[in-house]
Amino acid sequence: MAQMNMIEAIRSAHDIMMDKDPSVVVLGQDVGYFGGVFRCTDGLQRKFGEHRVIDAPIAEGGIIGTAIGMGVNGLRPVAEIQFADYIYPGFDQIVSELARLRYRSSGEFFSPVTIRTPCGGGIRGGQTHSQSPEAIFAHVTGIKTVMPSNPYDAKGLLISAIESDDPIVFFEPKRIYHGPFDGDPEKPAVSWNSHPKGEVPEGYYTVPLGHADIAHPGEELTIITYGTLVHVAIAATKETGVDCEVIDVRTLAPLDVATLVASVKKTGRCLIAHEATRFGGYGAELVATVQKECFYHLEAPISRVAGWDTPYPHAFEWQYFPGLKRMSAGIRKVMEAQ
Repeated sequence: MAQMNMIEAIRSAHDIMMDKDPSVVVLGQDVGYFGGVFRCTDGLQRKFGEHRVIDAPIAEGGIIGTAIGMGVNGLRPVAEIQFADYIYPGFDQIVSELARLRYRSSGEFFSPVTIRTPCGGGIRGGQTHSQSPEAIFAHVTGIKTVMPSNPYDAKGLLISAIESDDPIVFFEPKRIYHGPFDGDPEKPAVSWNSHPKGEVPEGYYTVPLGHADIAHPGEELTIITYGTLVHVAIAATKETGVDCEVIDVRTLAPLDVATLVASVKKTGRCLIAHEATRFGGYGAELVATVQKECFYHLEAPISRVAGWDTPYPHAFEWQYFPGLKRMSAGIRKVMEAQ
């Protein structure tokens, strides 16, 4: 085991898969010489060459379209979109081409593209560098949607994504790139001087897609969440003293319904949390699923904690972010309901 933050774990996954499989290539803006805006691909071009780590122009549609063509012709491309906010110029390529390719060709063709992109707040990036559009992609049939919450899962899930023959959109919460934090929204998102890390195997391993994780066991209330808010939920569990079971969804689509249902049937109460805008968010699908499968086991209405229904603000980033105070209030609300 080695000590890695999420950036190092993601870089390690790239390194291992490029060593293991010569068909794996990386492309995107600044991924080569510069090593990526967050350094997730640092050193890969020096090791594997410009023909396998390709600096692309600022043209997200072109990056994704090129990756699709690479995949159809036998490569396993990993395309980086610098920020999730910039993925929309390539949205038509993802939805109309990548997601439908196997279906429209009756299984004759497929393109195993992994699209990596940093998401969420945490760098005071405002409305154009802080979005969490995971619900949009989870809605699209034909692609899988993934968001890890820790370095171990980030590496194992990314290796699984690269090896999968299905197209994957792989969201990386930039707020926890440098390690877990205590959930306090008033503190800086990351510390650039000290980088807390987690234990991660140095070699090859996988975390299976489509399986949720019990990040914190409990008996009184189930919190279903993913990404950065896993850490907020655990911090709020400690702050409130409520014995919460925190479920880290990890793979948003396909969803591990069985793990969610087993937890809610055990606790009888459910709180759902995500950083993205509340209205039409991924949490709505979770609410519908839990309500359908656990109706006769619920002792209180299902509740949600989420971002505001506004663009991500700059000056009020920590107020927008569903931090410890709002998560704790959500827990108390569900526990007090009858």
